[in-house]
Amino acid sequence: MADTGANEKIIAALQQAYNAEIETVANYIANSHNLDGMRAKHVKESLAADVTEELNHAQLLSKRIKTIGGQTPGSMQLKMTQKTLQPPVRTTDILSVIKGVIDAEQSAVDTYKNIIKITDGVDHPTQDLAIEILADEQEHLREFLGFLKEFDEQG
Repeated sequence: MADTGANEKIIAALQQAYNAEIETVANYIANSHNLDGMRAKHVKESLAADVTEELNHAQLLSKRIKTIGGQTPGSMQLKMTQKTLQPPVRTTDILSVIKGVIDAEQSAVDTYKNIIKITDGVDHPTQDLAIEILADEQEHLREFLGFLKEFDEQG
């Protein structure tokens, strides 16, 4: 197990990642139901499918936080920050949702890369978990970059 200072830093990073996963779940649910229009179909389906995966990430993070001596934050401890992923006022504004997802997934990629870095040589199980989740987040990011490319090409 990591020394106390390193362990506290790892727990804080895991709690931040957990917070983001929970916020992502809420926003993906909202956007998967709120969007309207024929062009929204694939985005809505992708978001709905990703809810399960993001929730699983949160559960894995929660378990790891507890295992290494921390506590999973409750709802009053969470800080919501995903401004670009908020459901748009115009329910046909698919492009803003796609861009919001890209922002959230890029942030997740950065978060897990940081966890990999701070756990290197210190906490291999946590590092392995971060590597596994990073791969999932990179796949989500790639998918939504593809949606953005399609929108840019279609105008």
